Amino acid sequence: MQKLSAKQLWLLVILTVVWGLNWPVMKLGVTGMPPLQFRTLSMWLGLPVLALALVWLKVPFAMPRKHWPELLLLTATNMFIWHVCIILAIQSLSSGRAAILGYTMPIFSAILGALFFASVMTKRNWLGVAAAALGVALLLWHEMTGLSGKPLGVALALTAAATWALGTQLLRRTKIDTPTLAISFWMTVLACVVMTVLTVTFERDAWVMPSQISGNSWFAIVYNAVLVFGFAHAAWFFLARTLPPVASTLSVMMIPILGVFAGAYWLGEVLHWQDWAAVALMVVAIASVLAPTKTPPIRPIEK
Repeated sequence: MQKLSAKQLWLLVILTVVWGLNWPVMKLGVTGMPPLQFRTLSMWLGLPVLALALVWLKVPFAMPRKHWPELLLLTATNMFIWHVCIILAIQSLSSGRAAILGYTMPIFSAILGALFFASVMTKRNWLGVAAAALGVALLLWHEMTGLSGKPLGVALALTAAATWALGTQLLRRTKIDTPTLAISFWMTVLACVVMTVLTVTFERDAWVMPSQISGNSWFAIVYNAVLVFGFAHAAWFFLARTLPPVASTLSVMMIPILGVFAGAYWLGEVLHWQDWAAVALMVVAIASVLAPTKTPPIRPIEK
């Protein structure tokens, strides 16, 4: 398994904190306004932040015309379906449980990679997938009664996770030879357009005007604009392109754990023994991916 560089490690740590805390933040956001409107405002406000990053780092914006069909596919699988489904799901689920369902993505990704993309899965990798799957099952254990009454939210979250898993596999194998930051920028532009069309079509009558948006919702919008769309997505796309698929997915399994405990602290969501047991299982899953593999010693050639 490829060893993480210092840059990859720091990006992974910051990404984990930003995305982990964002689950209760999103719950605050959709509590005070329509979910698609919340997501759309966050995206449009985050786009200039991302553009400034390109200018500051002197990354060219150019995207050759030949790459646009593949870019559209990457955007659909990594952003369109994920953002629509997960923001609708979080309305009916607790922030922690939405995070858990959303982060079944690494399990989907590992299995898709092994079945359809010829990814090599070692026994240790499969152990990580099994540990992550068991951790998800434990975290959902206490929620089964409640979830049975919210099948649409569960289905939306799992659809988002499975589609994002496919998108991660496609991103890993992309033939687009432009910088990852430029790819992230144009994917965000396309996502902004789609989200705008959806909120205008389905939520226009329920829109909340800027002067009516609560302080909690504004905090959630700014958090998502600057940290999620201005930083986290670009960081994730970089990691997904530079790390092996299993490492780039299972290695962020701490995000739902942070989401669960942040939701408990900020929103008063109740924790149970399953939550604590899942923490240990997620650590096992991460270790199975990131721990260096021992290389057998090279024996000298006998003369």
